[in-house]
Amino acid sequence: MTLRLTGKVVTPTGVTRQGCVEIVGDRIRAVAEYPSVRDGHWIVPGFVDMHTHGGGGHTFTTGDVESAREAAAFHLRHGTTTLLASLVSSPFSLMREATTAYRPLVESGVLAGVHFEGPYLSADRCGAQNPEFLRDPSTAELAELIGLGGGAVRMVTLAPERDGALEAIKLLASRGVVAAIGHTDATWEQTRAAVAAGASVGTHLFNGMRPVHHREPGPVIALLEAPNVVCELVADGVHLHDGMLAFATSVAGAERAALITDAMAAAGMPDGEYELGGQAVTVSGGVARLSRDGAIAGSTLTMDAALRHAVAAGIAVPDACRMVATTPARAIGLGDQIGALLPGLRADLVLLDDDFNVVRVMRGGAWVE
Repeated sequence: MTLRLTGKVVTPTGVTRQGCVEIVGDRIRAVAEYPSVRDGHWIVPGFVDMHTHGGGGHTFTTGDVESAREAAAFHLRHGTTTLLASLVSSPFSLMREATTAYRPLVESGVLAGVHFEGPYLSADRCGAQNPEFLRDPSTAELAELIGLGGGAVRMVTLAPERDGALEAIKLLASRGVVAAIGHTDATWEQTRAAVAAGASVGTHLFNGMRPVHHREPGPVIALLEAPNVVCELVADGVHLHDGMLAFATSVAGAERAALITDAMAAAGMPDGEYELGGQAVTVSGGVARLSRDGAIAGSTLTMDAALRHAVAAGIAVPDACRMVATTPARAIGLGDQIGALLPGLRADLVLLDDDFNVVRVMRGGAWVE
């Protein structure tokens, strides 16, 4: 049976305002012009969130399977058809337990993989990461986690200035795991060495990083200028000024800028008291901060809201759609399967109204109820 959806179709090359997406089974069969269409919803690729800690009152950070299912379901309703379960800095025992617990969720397609944000991070730039758990990278730990995951471990964020970081990056790259640079006080030179070793993602660029200085460019400039690095950006108006969001996008281009939520459990929930990695978090006005010192503690963002914010900040709709789908899919090694409205890819898409609010979500050719 063939399903045909008509409207304003956003493809990697632009917008077909009188367009049609043909779906057979769980695949896109064709994307074409459909001249008889007079109006219709925006049809955009399903969102790919490569960095999220939870949502809807549920978290990925504890290794709890039911909580992970509920968090994934929450983000799916907001158009995120693919996501990584991001943990925060933790004891190795929890990292092992979470890898084992989430492996079946990855194998069944609930999650696209596990992302360890830490614990191999800078104490000076730890942000909302728990300083109690920070330590130097261990290739032995990483090799064990990769083995336990059987393909579930998809990305690890680390600080390249820590002892053993380059060896860890080389190991990750050799095993098909994305090495990301974040929560770092590294110099420009140290960051470039990490990229040369195989790092290919900048974790929430600007946030948790040595700031840019005209005599010491630091990690931000090294990541922005690296042609093989995808830079994560949190488009919530809190992590980044809209001018900086637009500037970073103009430098990296939509093909190297990926919007993420960095969401924690409070996404979609009322203001109040929450927890992240064993630390108390207060959410006020939708902004999550550590209760003890006010450091930004993830976000309450969803990917549909990130798309709306990016468009409002002046980023063109086709570019914004690349940044929420195509670019992150490629960054985590899934660009040949998902992330765009192209024939042969999985039929993941979102229908949006003219204000870019979610109307309906499809994953694998099936509507999400």
